[in-house]
Amino acid sequence: MNDRRKCGVNVVFDLVGSKWKPTILWRLSEGDRRFAELRRAIGPISEKVLTEQLRELSRDGLVLRTAGNGFPLRVDYRLTADGAELNSLLDPIAEWGERVGAGTVTVQADGTDPDAP
Repeated sequence: MNDRRKCGVNVVFDLVGSKWKPTILWRLSEGDRRFAELRRAIGPISEKVLTEQLRELSRDGLVLRTAGNGFPLRVDYRLTADGAELNSLLDPIAEWGERVGAGTVTVQADGTDPDAP
């Protein structure tokens, strides 16, 4: 077994450890989206990168891609049950990140918390 797969945290970060995947999961948690809708909601992401990220999330079972019939082709993306569960687990990480960004959490260069007892 790969050593990285022994640690659950590494498994999660291997799944969502890119610049865009957490944002894609967050936006899809708001509801099903078409490709162009999702791209507009995310912001400055290229079509190529969004396509790659969605393929990886789909491959990993976190996002479901549904293609309809007709022209133009209608493709919708939504979270799977696993994707929704993972997204909810990212909420505490996002809250911590917001506190760090706001300067309410201080970590010293050596990794210690100066406010710890």
